[in-house]
Amino acid sequence: MARDAGNNTTEPRVDGNHSDILETTEIAPASHWAAFLRLKFANTSRGVRLVEKEHKGPLYIQKPFYPEGVAVPHAYLLHPPGGLVSGDHLNIHVQVEPHAHTLVTTPGAGRMYRAREDESPQEQSATLEIAEGGVVEWLPLEAILFPGAHAKATNRIFLAEQAKVIFWDVVCLGLPANGLTFDRGSFNQNLMIYRNDRLMLQERLVLNDDSRDFLQASIGFQQHPIQGLMVAGPFLDDTNTLVDELRNLVGASNALVGVTRVSDFIVVRSLGDCSEQVRESLTQLWSPIRKTLLGREGCPPRIWNT
Repeated sequence: MARDAGNNTTEPRVDGNHSDILETTEIAPASHWAAFLRLKFANTSRGVRLVEKEHKGPLYIQKPFYPEGVAVPHAYLLHPPGGLVSGDHLNIHVQVEPHAHTLVTTPGAGRMYRAREDESPQEQSATLEIAEGGVVEWLPLEAILFPGAHAKATNRIFLAEQAKVIFWDVVCLGLPANGLTFDRGSFNQNLMIYRNDRLMLQERLVLNDDSRDFLQASIGFQQHPIQGLMVAGPFLDDTNTLVDELRNLVGASNALVGVTRVSDFIVVRSLGDCSEQVRESLTQLWSPIRKTLLGREGCPPRIWNT
């Protein structure tokens, strides 16, 4: 098991166009899905619009909704198979042009099914490239890891000057409602946030047979199968008042949630036994974070209510 967070100024500089990350997706054998989706949002005379999209395989986007007006489209990612099996690879690239803003979510939970006998992994990669003054809110519903899955999730976020991001991730290890624990398989989760192509924050979680005890440890998951992570920033001003407000909200809800500031980012961690409960705890804190960071009131996507 490894869990890291914080500055890493020794990380090599990443130069050039980040779209080359997307091109590493190759066509898989017929029994596997290798899909990619490329989206670009930009300011236009009619507000922020989806100006470019490209996809290959079963990965699409629903027509954006505008519950907040034309300045913030809400985009729903669609993956018709509903889950990943061994050898599947989803690759998502969201590009936001200067001073554009988009919120990206999903209409339902994702699933990582039990791996085949060869234990080849199922992978999802997301790259968010946010130009000067742009904003991406990446708020997918939970991912469910079936016992025996060998899953990899890699998220790379590239921020230009004055760009901002709110990112969250909710993972359900096993099927607690059915009494199935994540007692076999592996999970490798990595989040990297760069500003001006230098690594500012990294979060990594590795679970495998050598680190299974971490799920029960008091410094780990404490026997809770659901974990939530939210990272927001960068905050260039003092955030003590906001952190105090968030911690007071946590205390009032009795949820198992921690709030810290790491570098220029606020990091929220949540543990629970119900994915909806964990997501609700993140949503409760997302609203004041959003208001402080982006100057906007919380506006949960309508799909969450269906």
